[in-house]
Amino acid sequence: MDNQTTAPEVQSEQPTAVVQETTEATAEVSNQEVNFKDLIPESFREEKSLQNFNNMEDLVKSYLHAQKLVGADKIPVPNKHATEEDWKEVFKRLGAPETPDGYKYSFKEEEIHPEQLKAFNATAHKLGLLPQQAESLIKFYNEMSMNQMQSLESNAEQTQMQTEAELKKQFGPQYAKRLDQAKRLATSTLGEEFLNNTLLQDGSRLGDNLSVIKAFSDLADKLSEDEIVKGDGIGYMTASEIQKQIEELTQEGSAYWQKSHPNHKRAVDEVYKLREQLNG
Repeated sequence: MDNQTTAPEVQSEQPTAVVQETTEATAEVSNQEVNFKDLIPESFREEKSLQNFNNMEDLVKSYLHAQKLVGADKIPVPNKHATEEDWKEVFKRLGAPETPDGYKYSFKEEEIHPEQLKAFNATAHKLGLLPQQAESLIKFYNEMSMNQMQSLESNAEQTQMQTEAELKKQFGPQYAKRLDQAKRLATSTLGEEFLNNTLLQDGSRLGDNLSVIKAFSDLADKLSEDEIVKGDGIGYMTASEIQKQIEELTQEGSAYWQKSHPNHKRAVDEVYKLREQLNG
C-alpha cells in the first residue's frame, strides 16, 4: 500500500518542471532584440534598395506606396546620353507648348515690345520652359527694369538739385543769365533730346552735369555776341546794376515808401524780385 501511494507523487512532479522550463525559454526569446535584417533572406540582404529600412513597418509603407504608383503616368528622366529630342519629349509631357506661339500670359502682351516677346518665346521654347516659368521670368525682368529706371530717375533728380545749388553758389547774381546762355548753346550744339536722355556714370543727365554746364557757360561768355547765346534779347544785369536799380526804387519819397501811392505795390514787388535775383 505504501508503494502504490508514493509512485503517483513522483510522476506528478515531471509535467510541472517541463512547463516551467518552456515558459522561461519563451520569455528569454521574447526579451532578445530581433534584428530586422536577419529576417530578410540572405540572397537579398545586400540590395541597396533595402539598406534604408530598419523595421517591418517602414518596409510595408514603402511597398504600399509603390503599389499605388503602379499604372500611374510616369515620365522617365533622361540620362547623360539623352538627345535633344528626348528632352523635348520630357518638356512636352510636363506641359511645355508645342511651338513658341503656344505661350500665353495673364498680362497684356502689348505691354511688351512684340519683337522682344517673340524672341523670348523662341528661347523659352528651346529651353523647355513651362508657361508659368516663362511668365514668372518676364514679370521678374519687368519689375527689375522698372526699379532700375526709378532708381536712375531718382539719382538724376538728386544730382540736378545738387548741380543747381552749386551753380547758384558759384555764379551768384549771374546764375540765371549764365545758366540760360549755357543751355542755349548746349541745345543748339548737341540737341535737347541728347542732353536730357544721356546718363553719365555719376547718375546725372548730360544736360544737368555740373562740369558740362560750366564748360558751356565759359564758352558762352566768349561767344556773348552770338545770336544763339543772346537768345531773344532777355536783359541780364550785373550785381552792381541790380543794386543801383534797388536804390533808385527805394529812394526817399518814392512810391515804394508811400502806401497810398497807386504804384506802391508795383514798386514793392519789383524791389523784392531784384533782391531775390541779387541773392541768387
